[in-house]
Formats: sequence, C-alpha cells, structure tokens
Amino acid sequence: MKTVYIVRHGQTDYNLKGIVQGSGVDSSLNDHGRKQGHFLFEKYGDLPFEVVLTSGLRRTWETVAGFIEKGISWEKHPEINEMSWGTHEGKKGTAESIAEYQSIKDGWGLGQIDGRIGGGESAREMGVRLQKFIDHLPQRDEELMLICSHGRAMCGLVTMMMGRPIDRMNELRHSNTGLWRATLNEKGYWDFDLMNDRTHLPEALISGSW
Repeated sequence: MKTVYIVRHGQTDYNLKGIVQGSGVDSSLNDHGRKQGHFLFEKYGDLPFEVVLTSGLRRTWETVAGFIEKGISWEKHPEINEMSWGTHEGKKGTAESIAEYQSIKDGWGLGQIDGRIGGGESAREMGVRLQKFIDHLPQRDEELMLICSHGRAMCGLVTMMMGRPIDRMNELRHSNTGLWRATLNEKGYWDFDLMNDRTHLPEALISGSW
C-alpha cells in the first residue's frame, strides 16, 4: 500500500512580511520556519520513509532537512514548484494586487481556470505539471514517501490526487508545515486521512500565508 505524507514548507520572511514568493523567488526559511521543520522531524523522523520528494525551491528542502540529513534518498521535482504569480513576485501585496488575486482565485472556483495573476501561471497550466507528478507516484517502487511543496501548488496537488478537477482547489486551506497523509486506493486515487494537520507544532509556531 503506497502512502504519502505531503507537507507545505515552513515560514519564510516573505511569508511574514506579506511579500509574494511564487516560483520565481527562491527564499530560505526564517528561524520560525526552521523551528517548524524541527518539530515536524521530531514527530515523524522515526517513520521509515524511503524517499523525500521536494520542489526545486530551497524552502521545501530546508523544511525537511532533518529527513534528508538522516540519509533518506532525496529528489527535486520542479513539477511541484509553487504557482507563478508573474509581476507580483518579490513584491509586498497591495490592496490592488490582493483584489486581483481574490478575483482570479474566485474565477478558478467558477471553472475559469485560464485566469492568471500578474501575467503568471494559470490554474490550467499548473494542473498540467502537477498531473505529471501525480501520474508518476504509483509507478515508483517506494511504499512510503515524504513530499514537500507549496501552498497553492499543494491545494491543486491534493485536489487532483483525490480525483477532483483543479477548479475545486479553493476548498482547501494550507498552513506552514501543514501536513496531509494519503494512501493510494484501488481506483488509482488517493484517500486522505490527515488534511493540513498541525498537531506536530506548538501553538506559537502555527502560521500561514497565501
């Protein structure tokens, strides 16, 4: 039975300051985020993970550094990079940019998945690359895998792993080091029994950002 644990990266200073990261900003964790990663490893470090799969951005592999340093095989998969936010990346959110984001996001929920923010990536485009990653998971030899990705990409990833269209991804919420757990069922989709779980974190380390 294949089982995956999927976690969002820990907090960065960009999260803390409300600066948009997306796929074009390769930021590192701040002290708060490193502590979140530490507590994640404290709770799950003894599980016999056979591989760690991260995006191509450093904030993901820094979050699961304890597992990598333990000697577990590690691969980078840019298919699970964060969504591109175009011209907004690296900039602090403004009333105008936040309103644009909310409008495009609402449109995704209505099936308007070609909408893009700041000339960045559309939900449809993100879904195509996420599907490539999803399709390869059942073909892997490993039975227990740890995956670290990003907030919006994870909402799309989990939604599609459930066999739902990407226009339903707004139904999900994500937090820094929020954890999802799923097993592959006989129909080829994934059954989730943990969703954005943060019980590994002390209350002071719980935070989130779009």
